Amino acid sequence: MSAYSNSKGRVLAAHGVSLVLWASAFAGIRVGLQGYSPEHLSLLRFLIGSAFLLVLAPFLRLPLPAKKDIPALFLLGGLGFSVYHTALNIGELTVSAGVASLFVTTTPIFSALFAFLFFRERCGARGWIGALIAFTGVVVCSLGIDSSLSFNNGIFLILLAAVSESIYFAFQRNYVEKYGVFAFTAYTLWAGTLLMLVFLPGLGSAILSAPWAVTQSVLYLGIFPSVVAYLALAYVTSAVGTKEATSSLYLTPALSFLIAWGWLGEVPSWLSIAGGVVTLAGVLLAVNKKHPQQQIKADAPL
Repeated sequence: MSAYSNSKGRVLAAHGVSLVLWASAFAGIRVGLQGYSPEHLSLLRFLIGSAFLLVLAPFLRLPLPAKKDIPALFLLGGLGFSVYHTALNIGELTVSAGVASLFVTTTPIFSALFAFLFFRERCGARGWIGALIAFTGVVVCSLGIDSSLSFNNGIFLILLAAVSESIYFAFQRNYVEKYGVFAFTAYTLWAGTLLMLVFLPGLGSAILSAPWAVTQSVLYLGIFPSVVAYLALAYVTSAVGTKEATSSLYLTPALSFLIAWGWLGEVPSWLSIAGGVVTLAGVLLAVNKKHPQQQIKADAPL
């Protein structure tokens, strides 16, 4: 078997790992909320993830960050991890796992908007039309949740999470180029975890009182969707580039609905499914552009 074939197989495997793990996180959060507050769930999840990543750090050979970059890394870590995950957890108190994953797929549209506002990256008519379609899908999907034209607090908070994560993605470019995907992810994850220490009071009591099955779900979230999925996607990114690496992640809501159905018994309404299809169509229209096919690098690092 050629080196190219071996590399392609590794990339596909890593892609599948990241996709399934991220899709499962939304159901895992719903389980974690059965024994922990949203704030304690965020903190415990990333304390576990930070510790696991700290064990892996010597093998990843992370370059030390420059002092001048530390405030920006904290800001991005706070938005991409602290705000995103806390808002998502609170939102999932009232919004199902599958629907939550659907709203998070609006992140690329918000990222494109910030790139346009701050970096003058043109979105084009196709992008704006796709954004309008996606927003229409979100409205339709919300009707399937509370049968009203107004967003409930859960939907608003999940959209807030998507906006905060979009800022993280829109402003990470210079730091990823400087430090690499692995180091940038590690430093922002650690920074976000430090900021979440404001939620520390009462965490010990929560751990002691939470059912073990629920804590197992948090352990899973901390190690697999929080670290393994990021590292797997970082490997894919190093092999084929960011756009190709993230394109199939729009399959996440479909997998999330299936996982939540099997794991939690959450059955989505037909209106939510219809809104989901419209939202995904809009996002794909907005972010997919014609581009030359990039060959997978046969020597991509593991």
